[in-house]
Amino acid sequence: QVQLVESGGRLVQAGGSLRLSCAASGRTGSIYAAGWFRQAPGQEREFVAAVKWVDGFTDYAGYVKGRFTISRDNTENTLYLHMNNLKPQDTAVYYCAVSKAVLTTTQTLYDYWGQGTQVTVSS
Repeated sequence: QVQLVESGGRLVQAGGSLRLSCAASGRTGSIYAAGWFRQAPGQEREFVAAVKWVDGFTDYAGYVKGRFTISRDNTENTLYLHMNNLKPQDTAVYYCAVSKAVLTTTQTLYDYWGQGTQVTVSS
């Protein structure tokens, strides 16, 4: 089992920046990749970004490329999402997740999930 706890979400003005963190504990040696997903009110949860744990290879959804950066600290077992130039449409609950086997945008292939952290961007 891997436990995930997100933090860093808050209210921010459009154009602002925010860094989300996700602390992993438990069997962290089993992590192959980690990702961020988000769910806006009334919408399906969607992929944001993912990173391969061992070498830092990344993948992004098109709508965040150039604005968001995913990173990880292997020694601290922490995943980050740096978000710049935030827009009101970025308002959502942001979830981190880890996969034991694959770097992917597909939610069902992630094995463990955090509880989420709320990001609200005001216009």
